[in-house]
Amino acid sequence: MQFEVLATCHTTRARVSRMKLAHGVTLLPTFMPVATQAAIKGLTAQQMESLGVTLILNNTYHLNLRPGIKILNEIGGAHKFQGWNRNLLTDSGGFQLVSLNKFTTITEEGALFQDPFTGEPTMLTPEESMSIQHAIGGDIVMQLDDVVPSLTTGPRVGEAMQRSVRWLDRCIEFHQKSGRDESQNLFAIVQGGLDPELRKQCLEQMVQRKDRIAGFAIGGLSGGEAKDIFWRTIKQCTEGLPADRPRYAMGVGFAEDLLVCVALGIDMADCVFPTRTARFGVALTFNGPLNLKLKKHSHDLKPIEEGCPCPTCSSGTSRALLHHTITIETAAAHTVTMHNLVFQARLMGGARDAILAGTFPEYLRKFFEDYYGDSGYPQWCCDALKSVGVDLLEGLEKPKVVQGDGARWEYAVDQ
Repeated sequence: MQFEVLATCHTTRARVSRMKLAHGVTLLPTFMPVATQAAIKGLTAQQMESLGVTLILNNTYHLNLRPGIKILNEIGGAHKFQGWNRNLLTDSGGFQLVSLNKFTTITEEGALFQDPFTGEPTMLTPEESMSIQHAIGGDIVMQLDDVVPSLTTGPRVGEAMQRSVRWLDRCIEFHQKSGRDESQNLFAIVQGGLDPELRKQCLEQMVQRKDRIAGFAIGGLSGGEAKDIFWRTIKQCTEGLPADRPRYAMGVGFAEDLLVCVALGIDMADCVFPTRTARFGVALTFNGPLNLKLKKHSHDLKPIEEGCPCPTCSSGTSRALLHHTITIETAAAHTVTMHNLVFQARLMGGARDAILAGTFPEYLRKFFEDYYGDSGYPQWCCDALKSVGVDLLEGLEKPKVVQGDGARWEYAVDQ
């Protein structure tokens, strides 16, 4: 990996970086679409590349089950298997310790899974996770970590954090002995739950291993915790991580979350949100999400968003057509998926351009005014951005501020 910081924001901790991997250059900050089973649902690899996406994520746990490592080794890795020519990040399988908890037993050796298809026991150790990711061929590979649900409290959180550090050492050793560390780049995952002291301990221990890893991720969030705790944990971690390594916030996909994370110093994020929400008929725009299933869109001949360069909007596909087809034709879900992924790319691309131009604070104010001006600014966003020098409410007369997570949705009552 070649990682170079090109510009930093004069006010916030945001930055623009150039990350060169084996399959090309990715500019940061960026959003990574999730291709869980070696495919973005509804889109081909060629379509993804045509949208300008340069980095996607594959799921280690699922690809190990199907198609399996034998097939991936025979074809030469997941790039060839899915026809993807750009950069690829593979997760470690650690998140499945939470999402498939009823199938999992954690020991110091690793995680004992019950195969959800066959019922057979499968042990995922740090070494096995690395071996699987080597076969998949990700340009970035993640350590196996001991993941607990975000809201977990008590001694289990500290136990999982310390085990994640020990497992990192095992991943590093196996990865370096394999000879793959020149072409595949290992990231550590900072854990510690919602406890600032545990996060501090994990940061200190993992940063000590900096010379043997290529980057750092922040795990254990986006699992239902209060947004005020979310942003403070992100801020604590980015402040404790080295400036010469990429910083990755795992499981972050809402527009407001992404921009707050960028302002706090995050370079990369991933989430199934934009593709999953498209299949439910929700299109993302700079004025907030559109629920295309609502009747009010049935006679609207405008595209999803004026000026959007995605194939859906630029071809003139109307909201009315999408309303008519979104629940009955798979093509509609595909077209909204393309739009949503381009929206995420425009959001992050706009952030990069603004950082380079020295106007990132203004970019933040414009986005939040357009997105929340009528419904009210989320208090947590105001607090988070103010902590890095951006006052969203400055100069506004009687701005409306709301509590809660601030997620924007169109509901049936809005018809």
